Amino acid sequence: MKNLKDILYKVSIEEVIGSTDRQVNTIQFDSRKITPNDVFVAQRGVTVDGHLFIDKATQLGAKVIICEEFPEDISTEVSYVRVEDSNSALAVISSNYYENPSSKLKLIGVTGTNGKTTIASLLFQLFKNAGFKTGLLSTVKVVVNEKEFNATHTTPDSIAINSYLHQMVMEGVDYCFMEVSSHGIHQKRTHGLYFEGGVFTNLSHDHLDYHNSFAEYRDVKKAFFDQLPKTAFALTNIDDKNGNVMLQNTKASKYSYALKTLADFKGKVLEKRMSGTLLTVNGTELWSKLIGSFNAYNLLAIFGVAELCGLDKLETLRLISELESVSGRFQYTISKSGITAIVDYAHTPDALKNVLETIADVKSQHEKVITVVGCGGDRDKTKRPKMAMIASQMSSQAIFTSDNPRTEDAQTIIDEMEQGVLKEHISKTLSIVDRKQAIKTACKLSESGDIVLVAGKGHENYQEINGERFHFDDLEVVTECFNQLNI
Repeated sequence: MKNLKDILYKVSIEEVIGSTDRQVNTIQFDSRKITPNDVFVAQRGVTVDGHLFIDKATQLGAKVIICEEFPEDISTEVSYVRVEDSNSALAVISSNYYENPSSKLKLIGVTGTNGKTTIASLLFQLFKNAGFKTGLLSTVKVVVNEKEFNATHTTPDSIAINSYLHQMVMEGVDYCFMEVSSHGIHQKRTHGLYFEGGVFTNLSHDHLDYHNSFAEYRDVKKAFFDQLPKTAFALTNIDDKNGNVMLQNTKASKYSYALKTLADFKGKVLEKRMSGTLLTVNGTELWSKLIGSFNAYNLLAIFGVAELCGLDKLETLRLISELESVSGRFQYTISKSGITAIVDYAHTPDALKNVLETIADVKSQHEKVITVVGCGGDRDKTKRPKMAMIASQMSSQAIFTSDNPRTEDAQTIIDEMEQGVLKEHISKTLSIVDRKQAIKTACKLSESGDIVLVAGKGHENYQEINGERFHFDDLEVVTECFNQLNI
């Protein structure tokens, strides 16, 4: 039990009905989870307004209501706290409830369109290998020291974030690395957290189904850096045209990384192979098992964070050379006849282009590149034709298929993708709605030395169709097809 007055510390309160000097149980924003003496926070969501469930929450035993607008029926047994912004209030009271865990460890946030999962996950690996107790909040998984949990969102809700951070503090975790999504920033899920540092990767076309414009998407990312304290560091990819924008109003110490321009952490790619990348980092050579220029940027960000956190330079470079690729990020397998299949999470035009450019860099002149790609349903429709255009331009053969169609018709999504294919590339495209058949067809069309890219789902082990999730793992399916076809 916690005292309400204590967990309301630093909340922007506009009006109170009832006493704030009372004991409360837990915090909930889902009225269905309410138990006696809970605090219910009524949030205005994208599709549902939590204010509509205040009466239900009180009926189930909630004794405190945090809201932006008081309900018509006021109970004398309940305390009502009107706030300016319920999302911000939830973040602050969640932090207070768990005794501000983010201030008791070193929390590093990574934001941008592409590379968040790779950078956060590899930083987790590196610092763990350096002997620190580490935590991870990522798209792929949540890790509290040695304990793993399934991830449900790129950035969890405020209660979950602080609960995990509290567990990390209890486990003696030194560093936590966290993916910070634009949704998470916009919905104030990271509000009230104390960050030791923030990293910006890049910005490209994504989430325009949620954000009204690219400018709004950019500014939401920037807000993360605007809120960093002056004791933190802000590390940005200065080769990205929005890299400097992120630093414009930050109070944090500013640092940069780049391959093309002068930067605090400067890299140069010397050699690209399917087995890895040779590059220099601030003048010192480094061999990494990670493949391609986009991973060179990721490695620079990782090196920068390690150095800014005080790790020894040469030890950091040694640890980077040992890092393994992250699940579903340029993950590859080779068939017995020499066909290479690559599974990658590339689900934005820029990410798909990066992966295909990387394949072009490491292959010789004669291998075919067969790309299997789809686009998610109920998401940004404007990127569908762009994804198809890139796949058809940069591949020997492009097969358009379903991704996670969700509540949309998979064929309709594919039809919208096909609108982006240029006339001269139509002849090298196929449409196969069934994702498993699409992957099998790509394997059948390939010969020894060829490369099959299966893009879009990466680490995901499910396919979401009409509200249901069915087991589906791209790497499993590719391996199964190689075995069935005996290739």
